[in-house]
Amino acid sequence: MSSTPSGEPRGTAALLVNPRGQYLLHLRDANKPHICDPGTWSIPGGGREGDETAREAIARELKEETGLTVPLEPFTVVDCHGPGGTTGRIQVYLGAWDGDADALPLSEGIMLRWFDARTTAHLTMCPWTQQVIDQHRAQVLRAEPGPHTANPAPAAEPGSGALLNIVGAHLHLERDGRVLLGLRHPDSAFGASHHHFLAGHCEQESAVACLIREAREEAGLLLRAGDIELAHVVHLVDPPGSRPRLQLVFRAHRWEGTEEVREPAKCVSWGWWPADALPEPMVPYARAAIDGIRAGLLYTEMGWL
Repeated sequence: MSSTPSGEPRGTAALLVNPRGQYLLHLRDANKPHICDPGTWSIPGGGREGDETAREAIARELKEETGLTVPLEPFTVVDCHGPGGTTGRIQVYLGAWDGDADALPLSEGIMLRWFDARTTAHLTMCPWTQQVIDQHRAQVLRAEPGPHTANPAPAAEPGSGALLNIVGAHLHLERDGRVLLGLRHPDSAFGASHHHFLAGHCEQESAVACLIREAREEAGLLLRAGDIELAHVVHLVDPPGSRPRLQLVFRAHRWEGTEEVREPAKCVSWGWWPADALPEPMVPYARAAIDGIRAGLLYTEMGWL
């Protein structure tokens, strides 16, 4: 499990992500002798053979274990621990695929399944695999362009082809001329120490369902779909070259509960701010959305060249 003299790790693995942000995980055999991390959820991969490069090895391993051949780009290198206390390094590659995990021709282990990042926290995970998923998730939230995100936005001419947009749902609550905003945690992957809407990324759910879920999880507020209407849309690219984001801002006419900090690692406080005296610093597109709502506009574009 040691690296070659050139420094390229002997171990390889493939992190496959679908358009919903789910990860293809492989449940390892719990009883097979000399297996690394038995009985845990991990990602497909294996060691280099002979004079193979790491890229050649992961293409072979992925084909052997899942029957898949997909474009892969280097993502990260992690440390691992093997049987008998051995240690080594694994070159992890990133790829995008969207298909039925049950239909794959499994040749090793117990099963293949799709899981989102939240669910992996409740699984018996291979430690280095959880590290890889956490790293990828953090970089997606920071919207960094390049091979660190699944399906990064390519440099392309307008109208040159379809590109999946990330969809966010945001809550605009207004009371007596004041708007509810949260102060993001200083270590937050997005909007650190900035004021922002209560918000979240849509998972396998409608935007309204996402908003209702996030309001309950983040602030303990109860919303009902019949009390929610679309107030503004911000379509942005930030930074230039990254995947576009469609930020849907909804107004709730009624709600139950009093806002409270329920996810302190993301938000440290909630406050009601005058719409004409918003706090600084503030997430730019959130300010643009509030300005648009006050002006009676439905749509704003930001970052498009």
